[in-house]
Amino acid sequence: MGGNQTAGGSVAAGVAVVPGSTPHAYVRPPGSGAGGEDLEPGGAARRDRDDSGRRRRLEYPAAPEPLPYPVPDNHTHLDFRDGLVAVSVADALDAANAVGVPGVVQVGCDVESSRFAVEAAAADPRVLAAVAIHPNDAPRYAARGALEDALAEIDRLAAHPRVRAVGETGLDYFRTGEEGRPVQSESFRRHIDIAVRRGRALQIHDRDAHADIVEVLRSERLPEKVVFHCFSGDAELARICNEHGWYLSFSGTVTFKNSTSLREALEVADPELVLVETDAPFLTPEPFRGRPNASYLIPHTVRSMAAHLGRDVEEWCRQLAANTEAVYGTF
Repeated sequence: MGGNQTAGGSVAAGVAVVPGSTPHAYVRPPGSGAGGEDLEPGGAARRDRDDSGRRRRLEYPAAPEPLPYPVPDNHTHLDFRDGLVAVSVADALDAANAVGVPGVVQVGCDVESSRFAVEAAAADPRVLAAVAIHPNDAPRYAARGALEDALAEIDRLAAHPRVRAVGETGLDYFRTGEEGRPVQSESFRRHIDIAVRRGRALQIHDRDAHADIVEVLRSERLPEKVVFHCFSGDAELARICNEHGWYLSFSGTVTFKNSTSLREALEVADPELVLVETDAPFLTPEPFRGRPNASYLIPHTVRSMAAHLGRDVEEWCRQLAANTEAVYGTF
């Protein structure tokens, strides 16, 4: 799952981002045509249709009003392509900074994207890194006899001082069938060991596997900080997280109209254990669900969470920022 961008590049200063208008770097250049001619070889945008087969709008949304206090995005994929334009790391961070998102945690899903994450974090002080083999990729590495080497590389990368988490790792029973689950479980446990030995937080990918994730966590020696990335559980799982001091990171899904159980979990969650993320370019918050996502859109999720909890927005931003620093340290 490697990307098409380079990790380096200068940080542009004074980039204007106007609320209600799409940031310049995310706008399709005039005269580039309607057929994706401006994309790299490999051609079309990453996801032309949604899971139901309907054609997506591929234009990036307008920028929201800036947050009253800066809140980092603790899980994003700057190397994943979506939409109609390629956006550099520096331009993505400039757009995010302009709306009160001062930094991001760039997350790896395989060896290539984990190396990208480390390179991006080394090149731009607004980026921290997380490295891992995604649970859906672990069986693929194993099938070609490459999992041990891949895990060794993740271990090596995790030693870099700009790497603050091992993840995303965990279990995914939606895209991987039963035949791949033993490998997923073994890979998950190996990642936990890396996080413990390297003193890094653990970022968990949990899809349709809540009970087994909890069972693994309860049976292993864990790092000090454990994060359920893109929290997808209910109030019961939120209570378990509270009990163990595990963090719950909410994405744009908490804003979806049909996500009642997520909002119930948010109500239950200890406020000192709540984080916010985009998982960009996926899971774009309302009112832009289905369109390409980016870190500059995180204010929608933050404000939606605050409104649901009846919290003052600035107070909520300060809580989220403090929680993020408690897990990942300073940028």
